[in-house]
Amino acid sequence: MGSAGSITDVPGTKVGHAENTKAFTGCTVIIWEEGAVCSVDVRGSAPGTRETDLLDPTGLVDRVHAVCLSGGTSFGLDAAGGVVAWLEEKGIGVDVGVGVVPIVPSAVLFDLSIGDPKVRPDRDMGYRAAALASPTEDREGNVGAGCGASVGKLGGFEGAMKAGIGTASVRYPNGLVIGAIVALNAMGEVRDPRTGELLAGSLDREGHPVDSRSWLYDKPFAFTNIPQGTNTTLAVVASNAKLTKAQAKKVAEMAHDGLARTIYPVHTMFDGDTVFAAATGEVEASVDLVGAVSAEVLATAIVRAVMTADGAGGLPAYRDLRKRRLEGDA
Repeated sequence: MGSAGSITDVPGTKVGHAENTKAFTGCTVIIWEEGAVCSVDVRGSAPGTRETDLLDPTGLVDRVHAVCLSGGTSFGLDAAGGVVAWLEEKGIGVDVGVGVVPIVPSAVLFDLSIGDPKVRPDRDMGYRAAALASPTEDREGNVGAGCGASVGKLGGFEGAMKAGIGTASVRYPNGLVIGAIVALNAMGEVRDPRTGELLAGSLDREGHPVDSRSWLYDKPFAFTNIPQGTNTTLAVVASNAKLTKAQAKKVAEMAHDGLARTIYPVHTMFDGDTVFAAATGEVEASVDLVGAVSAEVLATAIVRAVMTADGAGGLPAYRDLRKRRLEGDA
């Protein structure tokens, strides 16, 4: 499967992944050593976050040095401490006179239902992900925060499908680059916005994805059986545009449209959907352009997160269903 680009195509952006492939959990770190203007928009009703209040346009500090996306639900917030430690060792952070303080907002997703729920991303894993960060890292699927990610849980976890990390980017002739990375762990199904194809969702007893609208209209009380906070899609959109923190906030808001175009239902009481928007400040660009394209690039990254995932932990992936269909047609 050909690449759709990567968030690391944005100059100055590094990505690092670390995971435990036996416990099916991990974390993903996006680093800007020179700092990036950043804000965030949280739409899901069950978020787990760290240092996101600082990203409000009225906050004092307007630049971050990394964003940490992690599995492990609230326990996984510990991973950000390892990222902070690694950055401090490198002298990267806000100069406060007696040293530097790295600014590392973080958000977590719930992946305890797959693998070993007692193993979660911790400080050591966050440090390792930061140390491995590279400007050429473009792996997708079952890596980092996507190691234990899943989608399609309207019918219960036993009917879920495997998802993971996806990334994509767009380049313009004037040098503007817009990229996205996502850890896809939604309660809802995922469709390709270009074709309408149901890529991954809740499976019936025969292993076929069920249109989520049938759950909403035919089995509306199924929602009462979904544990709260057991999902969440996390994303970072980045560009080399010159943006203020208020403009980055607008980009984060607009980028959520990428989730709405691919995930259904989205932003539920059971998801903590969070999108960070970062800008490194090199190219003049309209905030509306950056926001609109960020939504498109994020939608592509979500599709990639489904199509590049491998079945694991007893959950099948898109690739497994596609192979089954091809064998059935043969």
